[in-house]
Amino acid sequence: MEYVNLGNTGLKVSRLCVGCMGFGVMDKGGIPGKTGEKEAREIIKYALDQGINFFDTANYYSMGVSEEILGRAIRDFGNRDEVVIATKLYYPMHGGANAKGLSRKAIFTEVENSLKRLQMDYIDLYIIHRIDYMTPLEEVMEALNDLVRLGKVRYIGASSMYAWQFVKANAIARQNGWAQFISMQDTYNLVYREEEKEMYPMCIDQKIAITPYSPVAHGVLVKPHDAPRTDGIGKLQNEYVLEHDREIVRRVEELAAKKGISKSQLALAWMLNKPHITAPLVGSSKVGYLEEAIKALDIKLTEEEMNYLEEPYVPHAQYGFR
Repeated sequence: MEYVNLGNTGLKVSRLCVGCMGFGVMDKGGIPGKTGEKEAREIIKYALDQGINFFDTANYYSMGVSEEILGRAIRDFGNRDEVVIATKLYYPMHGGANAKGLSRKAIFTEVENSLKRLQMDYIDLYIIHRIDYMTPLEEVMEALNDLVRLGKVRYIGASSMYAWQFVKANAIARQNGWAQFISMQDTYNLVYREEEKEMYPMCIDQKIAITPYSPVAHGVLVKPHDAPRTDGIGKLQNEYVLEHDREIVRRVEELAAKKGISKSQLALAWMLNKPHITAPLVGSSKVGYLEEAIKALDIKLTEEEMNYLEEPYVPHAQYGFR
């Protein structure tokens, strides 16, 4: 397994991060998972055995069940001093006026709850899931800085926002001598590359780690390119301009067949061949899927192949920031 620095820090992470959004079968709200604990533990153990040390979850995934499963598995199979655990906050975990957002009250409440579920003394990377438009950024950044100073959090990161918001937040932190965001987690794949316009140039300039999710575009890139529109070819059909995206999906099919690899491996390999990408999030419901993803680390694409996959792309409306 290859390891890289997480942005402009000395923290080493594997080139793949296991996304744990799907862990925890429940129907009590939040983002529901589809993978039970037995299968999830097998995936986590396999990842650890293969040298993956980077795991991402959130309090909102199955309303905390994902964190609980990850925490128990790391306790049983992992070395806490070696693994890098990321979790997130923003979405409501209970009812009431103060349930959602990034107020100082919410941040201090949710970090304690995540630590209990994870059965850990600290979180390596604490990420704000979204921007809170109802709370001043000064309040957010000061509260996150206090968590770092208290030792409850090692680093802080952000997810799914506009580049100017990220820059503003870090500018506030820098002016006050507070901890700054060191990573950006956002949507990025062959049919959604809007982050290349502003977010990624900023991240490259500021040496911010880029840990994107959805490398197969929520299934779009692994469905047949000529699937009927009613099939959806992925749940994000309304955000994607399918008339143009179908050609990208067709080229993924063609090139994957030519190279003798799966479409998901090709889509992930395209991302891994981008020098600015730190560690993509790979969501897995079976060990076999993770095994396939790890093999993508060895797939090298030529400049001509990269251009062939990218050439049909057209701009999309930015989405997912709220």
